[in-house]
Amino acid sequence: MSEARHEELSLLFRDARTHNAWSDRPVDDALLSRLYELARMGPTSANTHPMRMVFVKSAEAKAKLLPAVMPLNVDKVRTAPVTAIVAYDTEFYEQMPQLFPARPEMREFFAGLPEDGRTKLAEQGSFLSAGYVILAARALGLDVGPLGGFDPKSVDAAFFPDGKWRSLLLLNLGYGDAASLYPRNPRLAFEQACRVA
Repeated sequence: MSEARHEELSLLFRDARTHNAWSDRPVDDALLSRLYELARMGPTSANTHPMRMVFVKSAEAKAKLLPAVMPLNVDKVRTAPVTAIVAYDTEFYEQMPQLFPARPEMREFFAGLPEDGRTKLAEQGSFLSAGYVILAARALGLDVGPLGGFDPKSVDAAFFPDGKWRSLLLLNLGYGDAASLYPRNPRLAFEQACRVA
């Protein structure tokens, strides 16, 4: 493996950490746009791309978000330059003519699924896309602190009152304070977590 490839993999995986404390260095909107431009290229089922995001940056938006965050996570979110609300679009199928022009019937197919089936597909695709967001952020030099410790119904009421989008995950984004990191926790070995069938 080349040294450059080793460094790339270290940036994305080996050296990357979950950050909970942040420098006050701002994150430019243009960088957030680049992050999405990269992340949107990852695959989802039938190219549905149901993930939607709100990048919370302003003091006003943070004030709307913080009451929905569990007490243990309030400082993490409050001090992060950006907190991305990762959500899914309950009507993602409306975008299928744009996203899968070769198969225009896909809109009707997904619209015709039972609601629980559409929800499961939208959640799976959005969680998958959130992984691409994390990798894209790291590739662009940002640190990430994902967290699920929040009340989705409260977030939805504050940010998505029409009910069309539903929140799944929060991703704090910025430039992490490496001095506040704990030692890296262990991971399971291949033999513990994997089988080859």
